[in-house]
Amino acid sequence: MQDQFLDVPTRASPRSIALVGLQGSGKSALFEALLAIAATAPTRRNTVRRATTELRIAHRQMSDTSWAILDCPGSAEFSYDVECALSAVDLAVVVCEAAPARSANLAPLFRRIEETGTPALIFINKIDTLVGTVRESLAALQAQTRRKLVLRQVPIREGETVTGYVDLVSERAYRYHRGAPSERIAMPEFMQVRKSEARTELLESLADHDDALFEKVLEDLAPEPAEIYRPLHRGEGSGAVVSVLLGAAEHSNGVQRLWKALRHDVPSATETAARRGISLAGAPLAQVFRTLQAGHAGRLSFVRLWRGPLEDGAALGGQRVGGIYRFPGGETEKVRQAEAGDLVALGRLDGIRTGDTLGGDPLAFPEPPPPVFALSIISEARTDEVRLSTGLQRLTEEDPALTVTQDAESGTTILGGQGEIHLRTALDRLTASTGVKIRTGRPPVAFRETIRHAVIQHARLKRQTGGHGQFADVKLQIAPRPRGAGFHFDEKVVGGAVPKRFIPAIAQAAEEAARKGPLGHSVVDVAVILLDGGFHAVDSSDMAFATATRMAMQEGLAKAGPILLEPVEQVVVTAPADFTSAVQRLLTGRRGQILGFAAKAGWEGWDEVQALVPAPELSDFIIELRSQTQGLGNYVHRFDHLAEVRSR
Repeated sequence: MQDQFLDVPTRASPRSIALVGLQGSGKSALFEALLAIAATAPTRRNTVRRATTELRIAHRQMSDTSWAILDCPGSAEFSYDVECALSAVDLAVVVCEAAPARSANLAPLFRRIEETGTPALIFINKIDTLVGTVRESLAALQAQTRRKLVLRQVPIREGETVTGYVDLVSERAYRYHRGAPSERIAMPEFMQVRKSEARTELLESLADHDDALFEKVLEDLAPEPAEIYRPLHRGEGSGAVVSVLLGAAEHSNGVQRLWKALRHDVPSATETAARRGISLAGAPLAQVFRTLQAGHAGRLSFVRLWRGPLEDGAALGGQRVGGIYRFPGGETEKVRQAEAGDLVALGRLDGIRTGDTLGGDPLAFPEPPPPVFALSIISEARTDEVRLSTGLQRLTEEDPALTVTQDAESGTTILGGQGEIHLRTALDRLTASTGVKIRTGRPPVAFRETIRHAVIQHARLKRQTGGHGQFADVKLQIAPRPRGAGFHFDEKVVGGAVPKRFIPAIAQAAEEAARKGPLGHSVVDVAVILLDGGFHAVDSSDMAFATATRMAMQEGLAKAGPILLEPVEQVVVTAPADFTSAVQRLLTGRRGQILGFAAKAGWEGWDEVQALVPAPELSDFIIELRSQTQGLGNYVHRFDHLAEVRSR
């Protein structure tokens, strides 16, 4: 980190975009290509590609505008990071491959974009590997979103190779050059018909949103480019239309044209604030969309500054800002001031979490999803338990999609999240930041016990140890109750066989004894009735009657036909309809009882399958579910009832 302050040059309203898409679509390659084109000096591109497992941010200056670019993870396990990013940016660039078969996998992402109202643009990447036609890819993508997709370019193919593209607005042709800007060329004669067809489709789509353009299309008049860009920009900003551009980020093909589209079409920070209902009048206002422990830099809160300016050292949300940071291409730079619309990191905001609003009333923010995978964790050295606890607290502050709970019976610490990779990534960060060595395992299942039939059990305590002895005599009836009825104690003693003053101690001891039955688990749904007993005027006491009660309970429960109960969860699985039968087989293979399935409301081509599944079967269910559904399946669950454990 550089310690000196850097003055950011005067510029137009800052803008920000998020690169989103499936794992393997080439988001990171596009991220680096965008940065390289906007760099003031030659930059070295990373040629080793690894799956992105955390949000990356970089700033670049293009002309007079400052840009913040977020590179979002593509795995479904990090979908909450994407939702947080969408809450902070002006536009989402959906990066996808020219592969119609994978288009259905984008449906959840398109839903998130639509639900947040975020403007979007599609970049069909790896166009050099195009199989089939762009029209087929476009049709497959259109089936996944309610917004109208408008193709702005068509590829130029020479044989089986894509060598360039035609811009449908300007009606100009360009040839790709590896690692260099595209070259304008004369329109190939063989592209005239395809260009005319695609341009007509573009104009007809945009004419629905612009009366002047509609009249020109109706009269078969050729509009000027400005007359096309106007409804295009308006439609993109409102979310009515989504532009579709082509390229190959690995070779920098189409990236310069993408930058041009971004400069013209990305809404300003002012427009985004208006879309979100944020007033621009008043003191500085910011919202945290990410929290990070950045080593020696300390805790950083990444924010979108909706109102500004904000100076380093100023008060915000009741705290003093301890540094304002930008990230021009990976390195960290400290600046004196941030402007309204900037996306920056703020230092040393203690107690501030992801989603918090600083400087005003809380702004809407995505709710973290419930955990679908969990691990029990323990430090290898007992002396590290405090550091482990502190580290886990920081993890949940960084990533609200993580949860930390304590199992009430075993005391085990449980880390929950969105999948195995999500948790392993979090634990790697935990180990790196704390140095604590950790062991993991499957979380304990909350098994319970009950009994099959009633018994009457007698127990007598008689001890003489010098001085006052101990004497208590109890006769208990232990009987099963209906499932879910819980524990109940009563007494039917007659004639004062057991004085009233000892009854509370007996009741408490009976309930405590039920906390660990003969099978090693809490006993539920039993009724204990004190029928009779005896006492000694000198040697009887609360302690004596409690001991006798525990003796009777231990012996009686073992004779009453103890059975093991397991929690059964009500599960709702969401997946594309093509996988519904596979989901049902997966559920029944895990002792699930299918309750039914139906189309998911608002999700064309998706189903919801409802089932009752024993909790032990859900420990790694999400891993197999995603394996069987191309990574698209997800589920939610809640406790339904306890049921006797039965073999498969």
